[in-house]
Amino acid sequence: MRRFARWWSFRRFVLAALVLSLTGAVLTGVSGWWVRSGAEGNVYTVDSVPSAPVVLVLGARVYANGEPSAFLAARLELARRLYVSGKARVILVSGDNGQPEYNEVDPMRRWLIERGVPERVIVGDHAGFDTWDSCVRAKRVFGVDKLIVVTQSFHVERSVTLCRRVGIDAVGVGDDTARQFKPQWMFGASRERLANVKALLDGLANPEPTFLGPYETAVDEALANS
Repeated sequence: MRRFARWWSFRRFVLAALVLSLTGAVLTGVSGWWVRSGAEGNVYTVDSVPSAPVVLVLGARVYANGEPSAFLAARLELARRLYVSGKARVILVSGDNGQPEYNEVDPMRRWLIERGVPERVIVGDHAGFDTWDSCVRAKRVFGVDKLIVVTQSFHVERSVTLCRRVGIDAVGVGDDTARQFKPQWMFGASRERLANVKALLDGLANPEPTFLGPYETAVDEALANS
């Protein structure tokens, strides 16, 4: 009897594992399709992307010394090139500043200013805690209706899809230069599969961002002065 009970418990465990695996595979597949479909026809190169008033730079890791990581610097370089070429007039840098000891936004601003971008055309969003929050806040807090979003190429489809989901006429440009950092690139690309599932859930549930706050006129003013 005990042997049968152990066999039955093992069988239940195997069945549960199979169900979980199948559910995960379906969610991953569906969410990946949803992200790709949402971005289809809206991902470009720096040279081919259509103009937009604003380029949105999504935050990434900043080191303890205040220097942007290589991945973040690559995103900022795309934004700088878009501004210099006249493809965008204002740069909205959106990142995590949820703790006093960690700030992604000010280092992004400083990096751009040091490379010749006028301070008056750079706007900081200190509550861009993830891609969804950055897109929602760009629309509802900063009043952006049309933009170019820049990030790594494995992340650009999800970024475009989420921004379009919240009502922004968004296109994207993806960076490939960071591929040289192979372990980090592979980790980011693998993580994107799970992030797509969250993106699908966010897109369907339309949750409030971590912090919304009142409307801010910084982008309007920067556009007026650009």
